[in-house]
Amino acid sequence: MSAPPKKAFPLRLDPALYAAVERAAAADLRSVNAEFECLLREALARRGVKLEAPVRAKRGRPAKATEGEQE
Repeated sequence: MSAPPKKAFPLRLDPALYAAVERAAAADLRSVNAEFECLLREALARRGVKLEAPVRAKRGRPAKATEGEQE
């Protein structure tokens, strides 16, 4: 089972703003996209906007099938 698809859209930003987000992302060991999502969620939470928890993709190797199960 994979995570649901994400909405893609173009976003125009001031280059200095993008550079600042890029630095923050690197400091948090995140991609710029993940940093934007985190910042948006934090900003919405401060405004009292309730969101469902994000659906996280499963990581790592799939579990080995036991005898009698097929993949």
